[in-house]
Amino acid sequence: MKVPDIKVTPPGPLAKEIVARDSKYIATSTKTSPVVAKRGRGAIIEDVDGNVFVDFTSGIGVANTGHCHPSIVEAVRKQAEELMHFAGTDFYYDIQATLAEKLCSVTPGDFEKKVFYTNSGAESVECAIKLTKHHTRRQRYIGFISAFHGRTMGALSFTASKLVHRARYFPMMPGVTHIPYAYCYRCAYKMSYPECDVWCAKILDEVYFKNHIPPEEVAAIFFEPVQGEGGYVVPPAEVIKELFKIGKKHGILMMDDEIQAGFGRTGKMFAIEHHETVPDVITMAKGMGSGMPIGACVFDAKLDFDQQGAHSNTYGGNLVACASALATIETIEKEKLPERAHKLGLKMGKRLGEMKQKYEIMGDNRGLGMMRATEFVKDRKTKEPAVNERNTIVEEAFKSGLILLPCGKNSIRYIPPLVIEEAHLEAGMNILEECIKKVSKGT
Repeated sequence: MKVPDIKVTPPGPLAKEIVARDSKYIATSTKTSPVVAKRGRGAIIEDVDGNVFVDFTSGIGVANTGHCHPSIVEAVRKQAEELMHFAGTDFYYDIQATLAEKLCSVTPGDFEKKVFYTNSGAESVECAIKLTKHHTRRQRYIGFISAFHGRTMGALSFTASKLVHRARYFPMMPGVTHIPYAYCYRCAYKMSYPECDVWCAKILDEVYFKNHIPPEEVAAIFFEPVQGEGGYVVPPAEVIKELFKIGKKHGILMMDDEIQAGFGRTGKMFAIEHHETVPDVITMAKGMGSGMPIGACVFDAKLDFDQQGAHSNTYGGNLVACASALATIETIEKEKLPERAHKLGLKMGKRLGEMKQKYEIMGDNRGLGMMRATEFVKDRKTKEPAVNERNTIVEEAFKSGLILLPCGKNSIRYIPPLVIEEAHLEAGMNILEECIKKVSKGT
C-alpha cells in the first residue's frame, strides 16, 4: 500500500456527505478536521473516499498500540462472545480483578493500591475529586493555568486551557485556585529557568499559603506531568519535586493526570516517572483501552471510600473494555513500546530541531518520547502567536495525507501510534516540513 495516498482532494464527495449529516444531527463538539475515517491499521487511516493518511494523532492519544492491533482485536472478540456486561460495580468477574491487579503493578509507588474503573478521562478526574474530598474532608484544591482535565462540571473546575471550555458555565465547583504552570517558554513571572529557582512552584507555599489559602483546607494538588491540551508543556523536574515537597509538608494529596501522557507515550509507562516522584492518585484513560471506552483512577489503598455507595457507576470496568485494556498493557510490555517511543521520539525531536533552524515560524519544540509539539509564532523575539498559520499547516497537511491536531493557542501536537513504522514516520515528517515551508513563505 502506498502511504500516504491521496486519490481525491480531501474531503472527497463521500466524506462531504457524511460531514453534512453529522453537522445536522450531532451536537456541536470539537471537530478539528474533516477526516471521515473508514478503517485503520497501525499508524494508517483510510477514509471513505479511499484516501490513505499517516496518522499523527492516535485518535487523540488513544491508539498508542496502533489502530486495530490484532492481539487486542482478538481479546475483544473473545470476551464479547462470552459476556459483554454484568455491572462490575455491583457484581464480580475475574477479568476486572485481573486488570486491577495489573494496573496496581505497573503504576509507580511501592504501596498497596486500589482501582476505580471509569468510562472516560473526565470521569476518572471526577472520581479523583470525590475520593480526595471524601478522604481528607477538605474542600479546597490547587490547579494550574493551561491545564485540561475534562469538560464535566467537576473536572471543568480544574480545566483552564481555553475560555471556550468555561464560558457560560459559571458557577462551577467552588474551591479550586489556579496558579501559573511551569510554562518556561512563556513564563508568567517573566523569569528564566534555572535562575528562577522554580519560583512558579515555591510561590504556592511562600505567597498563596501565607496570604489567602489555608493549606490545611487543601485536599489535593491536581496536575499534569506534561500539560496536554494546554500546549504540551513539559515542566522542569525540579518544579514537580518542589510541588510534591510542599504537598507533603501540608498533608496535601498529589493527583497526577496521566490521561493523555500515560501508557508509554512519553517513553515511560507513565510520564510522572520522568520526574521521579510518586503521586497518591493517578487518573488514566485514552491509551488504556486502545479505542475501547475505559479509564481508571488508581490510588493509595488507604484513601479508599470508607462505605459502599459513596461512589459508583454502571459501565465502569465493562467486560469487553477490560479485555481490551489488559491486552493493551500486555502488548505495550511485550513490544516494549515505551522504549520504542523514546527511540522514535529522539528521531522526531532531532528532525524538528533541524526544521526549527530553517523556519522562523517555529518558536519552540518540546515534549517527551512520542508526545511532542511545536509552538508557532509570527516573530521569535515577540513570540506573537501564529494562530492562523498553525491552522493553515494543519489544513495543508490533511490535504497532503497527514492527520494533525492542534493544541494550546498556537501549537501542533505530534502523537503518532507508538507502533508506527519508521518509513511512515519519515513520510509524515516530510509532509509536515513541506507544509511549514509553504506557510513560512507566505508570512
